Amino acid sequence: MIFKCTRPLTALSRLSPTTRLASTITSSPSRSHKIIVIGAGSAGLSISHQLLRSGQFTAQDIAIVDPATWHHYQPGWTLVGGGVKSKTSLRQDLRGLIDPKLQFYNQGVTSFTPHRNQLTLDNGDKLEYTQLVVAPGIKIDYGAIQGLPEALADAHAPVSSIYGYDTCDKVFRNIERLGQGTALFTQPAGVVKCAGAPQKIMWLASDYWRRAGLYKYGDKQSPIKIEFATGLPVMFGVPKYSAKLDEIRRERGVQALFQHDLVAVDGDKATFAVGGEYVTRRFDFLHAVPKMGPHGFIKESGLANEAGFVDVDPETTRHVKFDNVWSAGDASSLPTSKTAAAITSQAPVLVRNLISAMEGKAPASTYDGYTSCPLTTEYGKVLLAEFKYGGVPKETFRWMGLDQATPRRAFYHLKKDFFPWVYFKSMVKGTWGGPSGWLN
Repeated sequence: MIFKCTRPLTALSRLSPTTRLASTITSSPSRSHKIIVIGAGSAGLSISHQLLRSGQFTAQDIAIVDPATWHHYQPGWTLVGGGVKSKTSLRQDLRGLIDPKLQFYNQGVTSFTPHRNQLTLDNGDKLEYTQLVVAPGIKIDYGAIQGLPEALADAHAPVSSIYGYDTCDKVFRNIERLGQGTALFTQPAGVVKCAGAPQKIMWLASDYWRRAGLYKYGDKQSPIKIEFATGLPVMFGVPKYSAKLDEIRRERGVQALFQHDLVAVDGDKATFAVGGEYVTRRFDFLHAVPKMGPHGFIKESGLANEAGFVDVDPETTRHVKFDNVWSAGDASSLPTSKTAAAITSQAPVLVRNLISAMEGKAPASTYDGYTSCPLTTEYGKVLLAEFKYGGVPKETFRWMGLDQATPRRAFYHLKKDFFPWVYFKSMVKGTWGGPSGWLN
């Protein structure tokens, strides 16, 4: 299952973390911190505040590095696209979310020098660390699909995407505008944030058009026809949920175009790579999901694996070569779906293991790959997919005898109301552990 959503060891890097640090940190104009966290997204904020709440660090021991001004609750952009939420309600000023005891560098990173425990900021400043957490998320690459940036920027073009703050509200405007024709929804091959999101918006749109009398399930005379073009060979990477979603697709008359990878948009035509050929399809509405991948400063560093993600042990979140480097969230190589829910389980494991390492102990906590994807199947119902490594379901409400592959109204209110609230109220403050509940 894939949801996509090095330098050789030197004699120095093989030393114990304590020995290595004593050998490499020297007096310089650089600023030094016990822990530096790269990224102030879901992973970075959760980890930073959990570390701070451990009570083992004083002011300025921990630093966060991120060039952003705003922090967004991105899982909510699906609901913005469906006309349920406003995008401004799902963002907050980043500085206001960072505890004043944390040092905040509002800069980007240009490079890492892990064998010196050092990194360089965009402004040329160098920072030194005892422990490094790398969690800057992944890059949204609209330009990797020819013509997509121009189509998204054109207010009159019937092309939109829930994957960006500037474009997510255009989705619902286009949904309202469509009266007939072909509605085309895409999902790229490769890595993608929340692999269920490309079809979440499709199910909301189809339900909107059904209620408006414009989409009639299984009716060839329906004014609107819906096509789902996905780079995957199935509807979803977990067999249990994929089977249910394919059942829903068939019941609702959605045409599946499997292993279709969008490569270009031109007017009302979309071109897909299918095997070794290119296929063009006409549309009246297009929801496009951009290509995604690692940030360049990660991919080009000695911290990355061949795919460009921070190369960490899948159970401990510790780097496979540098013992004082850690990663979680979308930037990591952890082989699970890239979601905010995954971070609720990854962050506590990383924090416990990092603190153990600073105490000279081996990592003892393990991450089992838990992640979740609340799939909106219509207004008022959600299929709550929860699973761990290997695509094995790990469902929170199994003790109640509930089959979470069955869409339910209660799950919809979790998605719409509870998750956004607990995210800003607790998760980014380091007090929410997902299925484990509130953290001490």
